[in-house]
Amino acid sequence: MSKSTKVTVNDLHQFNLTKEDVNLLDCVQSNPNSFHIIQNHKTLHAEIYKQDFQHKRYTVKINGTDYNVNISNDIDNLIDAMGLHIGTSKKFDTIIAPMPGLILEINVKPGDHVKTNESLLILEAMKMENNIVAPHDGIIKSIEVKKGLTVNKGDLLIEFE
Repeated sequence: MSKSTKVTVNDLHQFNLTKEDVNLLDCVQSNPNSFHIIQNHKTLHAEIYKQDFQHKRYTVKINGTDYNVNISNDIDNLIDAMGLHIGTSKKFDTIIAPMPGLILEINVKPGDHVKTNESLLILEAMKMENNIVAPHDGIIKSIEVKKGLTVNKGDLLIEFE
């Protein structure tokens, strides 16, 4: 279990808090998402009004000022340092040919806005038509193939902006 928790406020300020730090906080819950805090002889009212539990992101209003708060523990920090991200996938800006084949159809042109899973082109391989779709929403930057062109596995087909 984590010995400390990293709290980042507005992507500017980072704090490492231990369980002891939290226990020393003079804080009373007044409503399900509201808290009365006393710090340095000053009274603060805090309200959590936006919550994203999966990504551990919160928006907290303290005395009328909004703060974006991100929370991460030792495991989250290790995963981030390794370049891995739970629940997310990498955004690919290029589409490459998954196999050798013949370009039968191109359904987009440069500048087009496409949505996830929208058909980009049809690649015929081994007498089968393979629908190549957009992996994410985006704008087509360039199309590197033409209808009727034979491509090899790994050839660049389309680039996104």
